[in-house]
Amino acid sequence: MNLHEHQAKAVLAKFGGPVLEGHVAFTVDEAVKAAEALGGPVWVVKAQIHAGGRGKGGGIKVVKSVEEVRQVAEQLLGMQLITPQTGPGGKEVRRIYVEDGCAIASEFYLSLLIDRGSSRVAIMASTEGGMDIEEVADKTPEKILTLTIDPATGLMPHHTRRIAFALGLQGDTAKQAAAVVRTLYKAFTELDASLIEINPLVVSEAGDVVLLDAKMSFDDNALFRHPDILELRDITEEDPMEAEAKEHDLSYIKLDGNIGCMVNGAGLAMSTMDIIKLKGGSPANFLDVGGGADKERVTEAFKIILSDDNVKGILVNIFGGIMRCDVIAEGVVAGAREVSLSVPLVVRLEGTKVKEGKEILANSGLPIISADDLNEAAEKVVAAVKEAA
Repeated sequence: MNLHEHQAKAVLAKFGGPVLEGHVAFTVDEAVKAAEALGGPVWVVKAQIHAGGRGKGGGIKVVKSVEEVRQVAEQLLGMQLITPQTGPGGKEVRRIYVEDGCAIASEFYLSLLIDRGSSRVAIMASTEGGMDIEEVADKTPEKILTLTIDPATGLMPHHTRRIAFALGLQGDTAKQAAAVVRTLYKAFTELDASLIEINPLVVSEAGDVVLLDAKMSFDDNALFRHPDILELRDITEEDPMEAEAKEHDLSYIKLDGNIGCMVNGAGLAMSTMDIIKLKGGSPANFLDVGGGADKERVTEAFKIILSDDNVKGILVNIFGGIMRCDVIAEGVVAGAREVSLSVPLVVRLEGTKVKEGKEILANSGLPIISADDLNEAAEKVVAAVKEAA
């Protein structure tokens, strides 16, 4: 789950993170009131969407009068903001953040994330703040310091000193930067975060370290421990089909292809998408119904796949270990009937109760194409989609 910038800053401020004063606004009038409350003389008006690169897309403006705040708010609210991370369709701006201006002396990059290679929290720091970290990693990787933190010891003073030294900070500014790192690490570990990114982390002309931007993401599987964080979820920023899938405990990610996939198990789902691509097709989604799905969950999965207008064919690939093939078959039949199936459907079942599952499909009266193995199933669905085109 992702947070908006203003939400992330509010969360980090509770841990002692140094942020500028600001107010969220959902209307132009609220933006004007926010600017008047802050007092100026410089404000920054920021579009709030779950995507980076807002400045490049025109979503961040520095203004010097309340009237300018009004004009920018009118421009931003309701616009489709296109950034390098939104895709060509962009995202609708439904809220903005009006924040005090800051006289910036220098900019840095700082983030915490999970390093899956070492199974530790990693801290990344760079002097190249305000830039895409991917670009820095590609062109000047020597400018990125990465430290992994041993969970047995946690964050130690030598870690924070090394980060401050890598950023070229000294004296009181270095001490402030060290305190910021400790704050972020505490927030990261206590809130089960998967990412905290501060880009840029700035030093003001007065020598103060400030979190000028903030991005936070959380481990969905740990949100039950943090109901206060879960309350910050903005469903309007999520793909409607992905949001619907979450409500039914389905793992679903929309893709750009035209062959819908329903699979049990993440590894098998990845393999299914790969072989569809190998056979000349293009997967429309990743969908893992899980190992313990029932008929109702399978039916909902089927409906979610078919709610994508790009889907021109469906491949159901089930290996029944914990899950029974007859349950999957019942869900497929129920889902197909409920949505009035109008695209080719290829089903490959193997494992527990496979004979019963195949009988259910065969007796359904639906035009279901059966396959005995994954290779055959992929070939059949790709061919059926091309034939129907």
